[in-house]
Amino acid sequence: MTKSWQQKAVRAVSHVLTLGAVALVLFVTLAPAHAQTLQLALVTPLPVPEDLAAVRAQPAIGPTLVPLAPGEQALTPALLANYVQRQKELRAVDVLGIGPQGALNTDVLMGYIARGPMGGNSAVSAIASFTSAPVTPQPALNTTSLAAYIDAGYQPTGRRIEQANAERDCLAQAIYHEARGESAAGQLAVANVIVNRARSSKFPSTLCGVIYQNADKGRYRCQFTFACDGRTDAPGERRAWARSAALAQTVYAEFAKGETLGAVPRSTLYYHTTNVRPNWANTYNAVAQIGSHIFYSPN
Repeated sequence: MTKSWQQKAVRAVSHVLTLGAVALVLFVTLAPAHAQTLQLALVTPLPVPEDLAAVRAQPAIGPTLVPLAPGEQALTPALLANYVQRQKELRAVDVLGIGPQGALNTDVLMGYIARGPMGGNSAVSAIASFTSAPVTPQPALNTTSLAAYIDAGYQPTGRRIEQANAERDCLAQAIYHEARGESAAGQLAVANVIVNRARSSKFPSTLCGVIYQNADKGRYRCQFTFACDGRTDAPGERRAWARSAALAQTVYAEFAKGETLGAVPRSTLYYHTTNVRPNWANTYNAVAQIGSHIFYSPN
């Protein structure tokens, strides 16, 4: 009886040891390896050499001077020489053992300046402030400055839109009544004369002012016949009007941006049809004939 109990106890202990051995094998096999993590944890940065730390501890404007705030240090030959010498000392330290670096020349120095202040380096700040343009203070916004701005020609956006639409309509009327039967080049040349007049000091400065100049002086006293002949200006040919309006929109955009149309020279200020010969034609220079119009420039 006692022997049987002892045998059972030995077998039970054997089973427990066997299970423990199997569990240990599985734990060792399945557990993630930490060898690499432990190796990385042991890596530390290289210590900063004492001579490099001593140079870095010195202020950029000299070891015996109290450093000023960035941008307050005046740029002097002594300051620039000190900065160059300090950079030479910094670059002379071989931290990684790869040998001496290249010489500090003008290109390298300008590279430092282009990157802006590095940390609290007052020397670079002084150089940057010396090479940059000074900021001009702007006057404060007040009632006086607003009144001056309005007197200088300010117009609200709505008024500007109305004026632009009126200018385009005046130009379309002139193209339609003066050259609706002409080719695209002929119509553009007529519009070009109107633009040239608006840009000349001899005529009004707006397209409508040029086209309707002296229209209030009486019949046939104006510059363009249709503007004072007593007839209605309402266009009667739909396709011709659409063509004139499209060209007027393009020409006005170029006029507003100050661009050159190029159909006739900028000095061309007059024209007439080939079926008339006004007296003033003999006193001006004919520069081009396009379609049924001859164009002139003053002498």
